[in-house]
Amino acid sequence: MENRKNFFHLHLISDSTGETLISAGRAAAAQFRGSNAIEHVYPLIRSKKQINSLIEAIDREPGIVLYTIVDADLAALIETSCHELGLPCVNVLAPIVEKFQTYLGAPSRGRVGAQHVLNAEYFARIEALNFTMDHDDGQAPEDYDEADVVIIGISRTSKTPTSIYLANRGIKTANIPIVPGVTLPNSLLAATRPLIVGLIATSDRISQVRENRILGTTAGYDRSDYVDRASITEELKYARALCARNNWPIIDVTRRSIEETAAAIVALRPKLR
Repeated sequence: MENRKNFFHLHLISDSTGETLISAGRAAAAQFRGSNAIEHVYPLIRSKKQINSLIEAIDREPGIVLYTIVDADLAALIETSCHELGLPCVNVLAPIVEKFQTYLGAPSRGRVGAQHVLNAEYFARIEALNFTMDHDDGQAPEDYDEADVVIIGISRTSKTPTSIYLANRGIKTANIPIVPGVTLPNSLLAATRPLIVGLIATSDRISQVRENRILGTTAGYDRSDYVDRASITEELKYARALCARNNWPIIDVTRRSIEETAAAIVALRPKLR
């Protein structure tokens, strides 16, 4: 049977960065197998002129419209325009804000981009990102004890993207490659503050990822060994033994997204404190 995929237009309108909306739209679209969303993102929409312009774009490529607009007049303009075009339109935050108002007994502030204020939490995320970038792939081992999390694993177990995702949540994360025969830095073995987690995957999965990545100039790697499943199995065996010897938890990332791996690491933190 021919495997056909249906494509539809998904219009995402936000008066801020659109991050919340993009996540919500993708989460909903992912529930429909065989249907792929063509995303049209309109961030920082804060005037009637902007809305009139994007409505014309939506009319040219009609589809589902999701929006997060605080201004009631602008929101009403979107709703009215979509109704006239006969298109489904959803204010993503409205039902959530309504529930908050009912429970808290207070009206919302109606503040654009309120989640992006330059407060202490924001600057903590920036600090975490800087720390994480400075401690990627085994760099700056002398201050691992300043990290919140240290991720270890053999090549291509998603250490760097997971570290960056955690940093975006304000968690200072370092990552270190495990290479058989190469001793881990003493500063890691002596660290008492961070949660140290090992990432693994199946040899098939790692081989597949390595085949599709440029090997680069990593010293000590032979390309044939790098993608060979038997060699990868030995690397994984070494990594497992290392984690077991130091009582470090292991997460299998074979079927996990970066977000799911990060969530599993976050869940481990309070358990091990």
